Amino acid sequence: MLRSRASGFAMDLRTTPLLTDLYQLNMLQAYLEHGESKIAVFEFFVRELPPQRGFLIAAGLEQVLEYLQVLRFSPSELDWLKEKGDFSSSFLDYLASFRFTGDVEAMAEGTAFFAQEPILRVTAPLMEAQLVETRIINILHFESLIASKAARMVLAAPGKTLVDFGLRRAHGAEAGLLAARASYLAGFSGTATLAAQKIYGIPTYGTMAHSFIQAFDDEVHAFEVFAQARPKNVILLIDTYDTEVAAKKIVKLAPRLNAKGIQIRGVRIDSGDIIALSKRVRRILDDGGLSKVTIFASGGLDETFLMAAENAKAPINGFGIGTSLTTSSDVPALDCAYKLQEYAGLPRRKRSTGKATWPGRKQVWRRYASDGHMIGDTLSLESDSQDGIPLLKQVMRRGERVEPHATLDMARSHAAEELKRLPTALRKLQAGAIYPVVVADALREIASTFDRQQSISADSAS
Repeated sequence: MLRSRASGFAMDLRTTPLLTDLYQLNMLQAYLEHGESKIAVFEFFVRELPPQRGFLIAAGLEQVLEYLQVLRFSPSELDWLKEKGDFSSSFLDYLASFRFTGDVEAMAEGTAFFAQEPILRVTAPLMEAQLVETRIINILHFESLIASKAARMVLAAPGKTLVDFGLRRAHGAEAGLLAARASYLAGFSGTATLAAQKIYGIPTYGTMAHSFIQAFDDEVHAFEVFAQARPKNVILLIDTYDTEVAAKKIVKLAPRLNAKGIQIRGVRIDSGDIIALSKRVRRILDDGGLSKVTIFASGGLDETFLMAAENAKAPINGFGIGTSLTTSSDVPALDCAYKLQEYAGLPRRKRSTGKATWPGRKQVWRRYASDGHMIGDTLSLESDSQDGIPLLKQVMRRGERVEPHATLDMARSHAAEELKRLPTALRKLQAGAIYPVVVADALREIASTFDRQQSISADSAS
């Protein structure tokens, strides 16, 4: 677990309730003093898809459920809040006994989703549903952001080995771990991050750094030392000095290593015109009898490069993806929200310009063509039955999981099926491709009714 003692007490940085905004506690104290404890319904959704995204992949549900199940204020956290002097003793007593007792409905991890579609709904007493807002957004936003970026790369490089190389550029340790998880869920083969293997069971991959080559006076000697130290999976970095010269050195070194029972599995190119170099290196290796040696590429790659490599028929077997994956560099954030949609049995709606929401408890129904491809979604009230398959399922009841822990492999398999079922234009990452999401009449009507009632109330007040 990620822990900190800088504040003088141990704190689990993934589950602490202090991972929230101050205004959540401000509101909770006001709710408590006013007796507002009726059932509230909040939904998490993305308002608009960025121009560079034709679809998104839902991820992070498992971490949200873990968080809700263990959410507690520790004595040391309560002492710290008391020392701040911002909150009443009755409110701190409430926090001391705080537990999440609500229900959660959600799309399964790995599900493709689109703008305005809720991927998670929380139904709980108002104070419980409010407190968890910040951390739920924090988790779902980041993992869905990275899973969606990774899915684009999986589609851009079909059949290739894709490895997360992004921990060193990730925005913090947890981000690096969750990026490894989200990318594996979306179809990556594995990660370079060891902790991700220990925590999530994700396969790890690794080669060598340029510094290893530079530490030796002779490049071939560096290759040989490394191969003897790691004989089971020898992948050698060949672009430290001259990529083609190094490839020729590999051809000469291979028989000497073979005599020792060591086979060179692959070479890695990390710079230069990688597509052109891969073709020249492939020719050198093949001419030298090393047709089984694979080529692995890394170094500032993204899905645009992967598509270019695919179109150029570059003989590259796998790719290490770093910064562009773990920071989702072209789209570093999604316009997402967790909003109140119902309170005390009545629909609620935000009407702010550019941020209006659809009121009520909603469901998404997905329709498929006879060949299994998605053809359109309908967004409506949960009570308004529509054609298609409902995507939100109950995953938590009264604070406990409805079903056992869902494995990462299950989510990964589901994501793979979802990518296969995307419409062709989305699978090909075509710019401007739009997937139809219809807002049903029942939902439009309840929104109109709410607006009329608000107008009447405003007129009466004036």
